[in-house]
Amino acid sequence: MKFKETKIKGLYIINPEPKMDERGYLMRIFCEEELKKNGLEFKIVQANQTLTKKKGAIRGMHFQIPPKAEDKIVQCLHGAIYDVVIDLRKDSPTYSQWVAEELTGDNKKMFLIPKGFAHGFQSLADNCEVQYFMTEFYAPEQASGVRWNDSLFNIKWPIENPILSEKDKNWPLMKQK
Repeated sequence: MKFKETKIKGLYIINPEPKMDERGYLMRIFCEEELKKNGLEFKIVQANQTLTKKKGAIRGMHFQIPPKAEDKIVQCLHGAIYDVVIDLRKDSPTYSQWVAEELTGDNKKMFLIPKGFAHGFQSLADNCEVQYFMTEFYAPEQASGVRWNDSLFNIKWPIENPILSEKDKNWPLMKQK
């Protein structure tokens, strides 16, 4: 596994290194020792998987607030997504900045997202499957989000007129928080 820190401190892209042979491949998608070698602590307590049926759908921008804030590792298993992460750490020099990465079933890249960030993605194909590893259990009373089109962030989504859940359409703007 290769770890590449993004322009935002603490936010990493992980590139697995598949070992290929005539049968296919084997690759490590999680290794506590490799994370520790890179100065990262990550204890998986929950894993989730989503299926997003329609190209253009957005899921996000989600996070959990303390005391249930969570770190996440996100990977697209099938299809392609435009994965977006926003720094919401008020004391951070990169507060309100965002990073996006295309994660696909083919490139196998993963995003390691620390506490204090909002996360979401837009499907770039029909029937996208995404898996998440989390360091905290889902706590509906701590679940929160920000609006996908908040002008504070000015995210450049690749597909216009996205499909959104009612919840994601109605997250507050940051100035309302």
